[in-house]
Amino acid sequence: MRIEFERDREIERRPTFLPSDLYKKLRHLRTLQGKDALFIPIRSLQYLAVVDEEEVFFVDGLGDRRIVLAWQNFRPADCARIGDPVPFELVIYRESARDAVLRLVREFSEAIELYESRHVGMPGSGASITPFRRDE
Repeated sequence: MRIEFERDREIERRPTFLPSDLYKKLRHLRTLQGKDALFIPIRSLQYLAVVDEEEVFFVDGLGDRRIVLAWQNFRPADCARIGDPVPFELVIYRESARDAVLRLVREFSEAIELYESRHVGMPGSGASITPFRRDE
């Protein structure tokens, strides 16, 4: 199945940072799931986050398949220490997305936690737990 999204012209592009624990969790989940992209609903904002190899972009879950904003050009190599925030570029495509920018990291972190609790360790998720048997 192929899903396509559209982008409007950029309204704004600016450098910013993502907490390192969130960046690491995104990379880990993509690797663990073994998929080209993760689709993570952010119910509180009515957005759908799409995490792929290159970027994280956000689509208005109530509208068409147009990207409202994106996180691009992650540069973890620019971090001096492991726990430093990861620099990236925030790209805004729709004026309506400006209101969500301040809440997005917190809301997205919560959505990632929920996604992880529901999908990691499930059949086909790329990870499993094998219990030890004790012979007594």
